[in-house]
Amino acid sequence: MLLERLCNATGPSGYEGDVRNLIKEEIVKYVDEMKVDKMGNIIAHKKGKGKKVIVDAHMDEVGFIITGYNEDGTLKFYSLGGIAANLLPAKVVLIGKKKIPGVIGFKPIHLQSAEERKKSVAYSDCCIDIGSNSKEETKKHVSLGDFAVMDTVFGEFGEGLYKGKAFDDRMGCAVLIEALKENYSCDLYAVFNVQEEVGERGAYVAAFNVKADIGIALEGTICADMPSVPKHLRATEVGRGPAISIMDKTSIFNQEVAREIMAVASEKKIPYQLRRAIAGGNDAGAIHMSGEGAKIATISVPCRYIHSSLSVASKSDFENTKKLLVEYLKTIV
Repeated sequence: MLLERLCNATGPSGYEGDVRNLIKEEIVKYVDEMKVDKMGNIIAHKKGKGKKVIVDAHMDEVGFIITGYNEDGTLKFYSLGGIAANLLPAKVVLIGKKKIPGVIGFKPIHLQSAEERKKSVAYSDCCIDIGSNSKEETKKHVSLGDFAVMDTVFGEFGEGLYKGKAFDDRMGCAVLIEALKENYSCDLYAVFNVQEEVGERGAYVAAFNVKADIGIALEGTICADMPSVPKHLRATEVGRGPAISIMDKTSIFNQEVAREIMAVASEKKIPYQLRRAIAGGNDAGAIHMSGEGAKIATISVPCRYIHSSLSVASKSDFENTKKLLVEYLKTIV
């Protein structure tokens, strides 16, 4: 399964090579031109005579970078993207291209003072244990600047649900790959960008070069349909269809484009929901601020527990996001 292979691939911000190679192999027969720019973005062109449209999905996932060695052989590290430190203790990670297994260590609660128990977890309180007994031994296996990602394997569970890592944004990547199999009148640029999780860096470069009229960002987005969250505070809900954003921290989305997408969903009887939160941001913010700008919108797959070691999403939401994107692109001339 394509989505499974994408999610199981390792590709934190700045280290997207494995994901990039996988995507290039998948899309080469569906596009007229394909190049990788200096940043590492894939820019794939499916030629048409209509408006110039960029559809974006970012290849990178949140992860870690190795920053130092401790005398006992454990490793110092920091985040690549937004991973809350309180999620770290006891997580299993894979380090570097050799996928060396490690465990994120943290002082056991039994040994913590009353004051320590009140404090929030910080990255400086944690280390990565690879089973080494000394700094010298660790240096033989791990280099400063190596990346690390969560050791999470994709799978299905419950009734029509997926679980795995990197749903933000391998969900978007899979949707975009599938959309490239169809034909459109618009002049379509499928862009798989790097380094979104550290500030939409790749998207600024790709959008500046493409100079599109319309930009659509595909995302795996926040979902908070949990018992502890009141219904009116839930940004999105799993199983209710793709989410169309109104605003986030980097963009006020174009109302004309958003309404067109919703009209297509209604006409084609594709369920959808509005994203009821402004938290976070994505590559759309870079697309509409590059060059002369572009009209933008975001279509997202709702994902529970996002930016953690494991996320949950609905198979029907994923499939309906694909349908909605394809049907909307077919209306652009």
